[in-house]
Amino acid sequence: MDQEKFQELKSLTGFYGRSQKVEDLLQTIAMVAPTDLSVLIIGESGTGKEVVANAIHSLSQRKSKTLISVNCGAIPEGILESELFGHEKGSFTGAVGQKKGYFEAAHKGTIFLDEIGEMSLNTQVKLLRVLETSEFMRVGGTDIQKVDVRLIAATNRNLEQAVNENEFRRDLYYRLKAITLEIPPLRRRKEDIPELVALFAKQYAEKNNITFKGFSPDAVEEMMRYEWPGNVRELRNFIETSIILNRGEVVRSEFVLSSLNIRSSHTDALPMPVNKSPEQAERELIYRTLIALKLDMTELKQMFSNFLQRGIQERSYNELPDEEIIGNEIGVNEIKPTTLSGMEREMIKETLNKYAGSRRKTARALQISERTLYRKIKEYGL
Repeated sequence: MDQEKFQELKSLTGFYGRSQKVEDLLQTIAMVAPTDLSVLIIGESGTGKEVVANAIHSLSQRKSKTLISVNCGAIPEGILESELFGHEKGSFTGAVGQKKGYFEAAHKGTIFLDEIGEMSLNTQVKLLRVLETSEFMRVGGTDIQKVDVRLIAATNRNLEQAVNENEFRRDLYYRLKAITLEIPPLRRRKEDIPELVALFAKQYAEKNNITFKGFSPDAVEEMMRYEWPGNVRELRNFIETSIILNRGEVVRSEFVLSSLNIRSSHTDALPMPVNKSPEQAERELIYRTLIALKLDMTELKQMFSNFLQRGIQERSYNELPDEEIIGNEIGVNEIKPTTLSGMEREMIKETLNKYAGSRRKTARALQISERTLYRKIKEYGL
């Protein structure tokens, strides 16, 4: 692909980089987008799956119609089917009237189902019917609804493994995988980092009317050595945080090294305060962190109750004062000094790995809701 065409595709899709992997991905998007074929996007959290979905829609023949994005992992299992396909009045408690679902709302347009691997088997049956016949029935209804929708799905799970474990329908998997786009993690395309750093810094400075002097070359080099477990999302958050905390001055390697050493085990995605003095901004960041910890304390105590029993001296976790929890130690000798959020991240990561990425099983094992688990996964870039 010539450079002029490459730059044009980056501008049209909003997916940036200079690596061969990005060029190959953009070429595939350009070929697939004008068709009506269903597309499956595979990639780790934070790699840009929704950006690719938006690009496919914007380059398709349906670009003048609606694109509806649905995160299947953020909607409770019992509600998802109703949200997707609608329901009739009286079909369940609380159904006070007829409601159209996302598929009807996306008629003639595109629907993007993110985290499709979290969809229940019952809902998968109905989705497969829509793909094969363009027909469905609302929850509690008897009338067949016709719909003309293009489907784009995305997941960070290994769907083939989920099929083998009877957690995902084989027929739906093969129906989706005909056109598969795999987005590489940022650690496998580090040559794209300088371009992304410049882009995100420019976008954030312009949006917030901030004068920013940029990143030093050695700072960018240090950023290229980091693995970025949260991928592009983590990089963007780090760029924005760096601009604020350095008060618009040049960000140097010392700051990057110090910050990434902290972030290597904990990725914060706190919204950055703008239109405030640097002192106010820094103070507000600290307040937000402490407030977030306080709000989550009850839930975190429950999550770590099992963790703390693994060979740790007997001591009631509920008796630990908040000061000990927020600090570097939590009052027992066997636990290495660390942050509470770092422990939480590792525990969630370990449990996700144990259940092969299944968020439903992970949430059940940790005794938290799927919605809370999804929020934590996004927060920590897992």
